[in-house]
Amino acid sequence: MNCRHCNHPLTVPLLDLGFAPPSNAYLTQGALVQPEQYYPLKLFVCDACWLVQTEDYAARETLFDADYAYFSSTSESWLAHARHYASSIIDELSLGRESFVIEVASNDGYLLRNFVAAGVPCLGIEPTASTAACAEALGIPVRQEFFGEALARSLADTGSQADLIVGNNVFAHVPDVNDFTAGLKTALKPGGTITLEFPHLVRLLEEVQFDTVYHEHFSYFSLQAVEHIFGAAGLRVWRVEELKTHGGSLRVYGCHAADLRTDDASVERIRTLEQTHGITSLETYRDFQQRADNAKNGLLRFLLDCKDKGVKVGAYGAAAKGNTLLNYAGVKPDLLPYVCDAAPSKQGKFMPGSHIPIISPAQLAAARPDVVLILPWNISEEVVAQQRPVLGPDVRFAVAMPNVRYL
Repeated sequence: MNCRHCNHPLTVPLLDLGFAPPSNAYLTQGALVQPEQYYPLKLFVCDACWLVQTEDYAARETLFDADYAYFSSTSESWLAHARHYASSIIDELSLGRESFVIEVASNDGYLLRNFVAAGVPCLGIEPTASTAACAEALGIPVRQEFFGEALARSLADTGSQADLIVGNNVFAHVPDVNDFTAGLKTALKPGGTITLEFPHLVRLLEEVQFDTVYHEHFSYFSLQAVEHIFGAAGLRVWRVEELKTHGGSLRVYGCHAADLRTDDASVERIRTLEQTHGITSLETYRDFQQRADNAKNGLLRFLLDCKDKGVKVGAYGAAAKGNTLLNYAGVKPDLLPYVCDAAPSKQGKFMPGSHIPIISPAQLAAARPDVVLILPWNISEEVVAQQRPVLGPDVRFAVAMPNVRYL
């Protein structure tokens, strides 16, 4: 395989997690007796443009189907993040009734509902029918398609270029990153702004966040790689913000390359940060496999020790990152009998690969666990705040990454 951006041969391995099913392919009871599709899950580093990426086996239509089970609005902290962003960007760009906003991968309307409420015309681009239907029920116009240059051209040809294009945690989900970025440029008005949020590669490497690796994530970005990709498409990053979301993310602000806005000092600051962390040095990537194996082995030791001591462990959050971790560690219901999740779309189903049943929060309280292992560690504070009053003071909460620890 060659690099999905610069076409350079990929010869530098970063991580091999063996074979795994798609992390959002939750199973019904009937599906448990049917064959389950597994794909290799490997990461490589491009030593030309420094884009970290999966070795591709699964098509996007397989991963993002009509029954896609991830609904952004399940997390209260993520809804609050979206509200704050919408309020800030509406003020900063003076968006109003004559403006036009596009969100790529608008999911269930978690973000665009704020623009609708503010009277700012908008359009969601969302290929998954399950989430698009929720957004449309909120009064959000949605085009149920994958975004790329062809869709952007059809929008531009009908006068629907955007003052603002938003992409939150979608850039990583794009198999053809060049076509997607060309689409951003085509759909953007002169003087318009793009904002993209994505987990920062520096945080993944430093904090061994290998559980964020799954087939739906085709790429793992540094600012270094994003600037390379943007530059090739005639775009420019002019500002960067560091965010706490998803274990540490970047929000990049983009514009047309010829835009008169000058680069904010934050761009050079993040460039320097990445160089300090060796983002363009092969040595930085060499020991990541061993560090991931250490984290996986630590989880197994913890669960085995709890079982030996009669400590009842349940998990919270049937998240994709949890599926990556459990499948790589080979955890089954004998060590982890259930996972609780607040999303009705997942309750009553089973985790892919591990076949661990997914229960509701009410069932978690009835199970009376001694320890709750929070799989989506990025929202652990939110989970503890919600569940502590329900489960009582004696229940202990823990996370597994980058090592098992109690909260």
